Amino acid sequence: MIRRLLAQLVLLSLLAPALAKEAENGAPPRDLAYGAYQRGDYKAAMSEAKKRVEANPKDSAALTLIGQLYLEGAGVRRDGKQAMDWFRRGADAGGKEAAYLYGVAALEGIDIPKNRAAARNYLEKAAAQDHAAALHLLGEMALENEGKPSDFDTAANYFRRAAEGGNADADYALGVLYKTGKGVAKDDKAAAEWFRRAADLGLTAAMVEYAIMQFNGVGVERDRLSAVDLLRKAAVKGNAVAQNRLAHLLAEGLGVETNLREAREWRDKAREAGLKDPSLDFLDNAETPPKPAESKTPPPPPAK
Repeated sequence: MIRRLLAQLVLLSLLAPALAKEAENGAPPRDLAYGAYQRGDYKAAMSEAKKRVEANPKDSAALTLIGQLYLEGAGVRRDGKQAMDWFRRGADAGGKEAAYLYGVAALEGIDIPKNRAAARNYLEKAAAQDHAAALHLLGEMALENEGKPSDFDTAANYFRRAAEGGNADADYALGVLYKTGKGVAKDDKAAAEWFRRAADLGLTAAMVEYAIMQFNGVGVERDRLSAVDLLRKAAVKGNAVAQNRLAHLLAEGLGVETNLREAREWRDKAREAGLKDPSLDFLDNAETPPKPAESKTPPPPPAK
């Protein structure tokens, strides 16, 4: 889970909505620095941001923007260490996004030495300002707990706060805790609801969990058609577990019409993603229904 979160550091050059929000919230009414950044005039963005820092060394939005420019290599040569130094300064000035980014970097040793204590310190700075991703990551750290038994109670608290901020990963994590009864009382209905919330936000792992509960009528009203549709959505998005489950349903005709050809296709996609399931090997020799011949007669008009 933590590794997936670290991808944000790589994707910031393309997706920086949180930085944008912070820049807008912490900047003067007319933000020349961030306006230049949005236009792609990165040299002007750097110049304006540095002017602001000279005028106010505690301008967290400007400090964070400079770190962003160095992280991307936008208008300057990419320099991860410089980026982290600016993020640290932004965090110390009260910037929650900078605190989150610096905390993640310290946790995994990205452009700075690994330092779990420093990581926790900066993540907690962000969490104190209700930064949802930082709260979720602190929850994950409570589960890992540096090799000691997982602190499920602390994790559940962090996940709940992160979920209140709209974090899909936290919704999913809460679903897992309610499903297993760890850190909270076991409650299938609550688990299904948290999985549904995460699924609605597009998290494919949650789509799979909710679909399985929906298919079996556990914690939610049984609805096999909707469950299959949700599994298909997750499968199309590349989730290997969804692809595997869908292959089983299509092969066995459960909740959907039997279709060995499509079952084999989804099985193969799951295999390509690394999920091998010997129980589906029979599809290699199973008789495949012939494709229906294409009709040359135009279809009838729709019923009125």
